[in-house]
Amino acid sequence: MRKDLQNRKDVHLLITSFYKKVRKNPEIGYFFNNSINDWDAHLSRLTDFWESNLFFAGTYSGNPRRAHVKVDYEHQGKIDGRHFGIWLNLWFETIDELFEGELAERAKHNARKMSTHLYIKMFQSRRPQKG
Repeated sequence: MRKDLQNRKDVHLLITSFYKKVRKNPEIGYFFNNSINDWDAHLSRLTDFWESNLFFAGTYSGNPRRAHVKVDYEHQGKIDGRHFGIWLNLWFETIDELFEGELAERAKHNARKMSTHLYIKMFQSRRPQKG
């Protein structure tokens, strides 16, 4: 029986396991591998993000929307909904391999909401601004 996410150590395990899959994925790995120069710092920042998201730890500071819009711009707007779907499926797969419980389900739910929001913001940023 798997346990639920309980602390930062669990979040770090989830993040590092997940991004091993992402980096190897033939459809989305490219975007990450060509955008992230310091993987240790990135994984630490994402651990902060999810620790804050799940445990209200307040360890994260940053702007995920701005970061994703920038990456999409750098890749000429080629990131689409299918890429977000692959990301989300890998996230769910990794959670299900490692954890189960209320916080594991919250991590899935929050990722689903976040991925939708980020994709919409990326798409909106591609449109010419009026005015």
